[in-house]
Amino acid sequence: MARYRGPRLRILRRLGELPGLTHKKCERTYPAGQHGPKKKTQGAKESQYAVRLKEKQKLRFNYGVTERQLIKYVRAAKRRKGSTGEILLQILETRLDNIVFRLGFAPTIPAARQLINHGHIFVNAKRVDIPSYLCKEQDAISVKESSRSFIKKSLDTFSSLSLPVHLDSNKDNLVGQVKTAAPRETIGVNINELLVVEYYSRKV
Repeated sequence: MARYRGPRLRILRRLGELPGLTHKKCERTYPAGQHGPKKKTQGAKESQYAVRLKEKQKLRFNYGVTERQLIKYVRAAKRRKGSTGEILLQILETRLDNIVFRLGFAPTIPAARQLINHGHIFVNAKRVDIPSYLCKEQDAISVKESSRSFIKKSLDTFSSLSLPVHLDSNKDNLVGQVKTAAPRETIGVNINELLVVEYYSRKV
């Protein structure tokens, strides 16, 4: 399944707030559609499959990954010791596009992906143009010197966003570092990762 490139508010109306996808706020709380809110189905209980699918879609759209990538991450999480759901979130948090976003170098993960694709981001002083690159502990993320002026504008705009405890940042030099694996409480999206693991239990 290809990466979603359509209207982002349409996704927010269906799945709720996704800070990695967009900072826009949605006034309408019901899913998009030509008939508006469906009165007959409001308050109706969702099936177990629908609940699990919704949580999986939250993860996909927030981090901007494809279905194939997410399945690969679930398989990798299952091979490690510990809670599969938490390990899955930690893997997604170590993606370079997510770290660039969490450091405040870009307003959203799609914007961070564009910075990386265009060669503005360095990892350990080496240019990396792969958004899905998985960073390791003690990796240093920096910005190309000629690109610092417009990235500082993003930092000024979103300076109110708190820096996660597993990351370190020098905003003057536009340098960040991965200190440790991301603790569960620092995950930026409201999600039940156990339902995601259950969704893939028969597929992976």
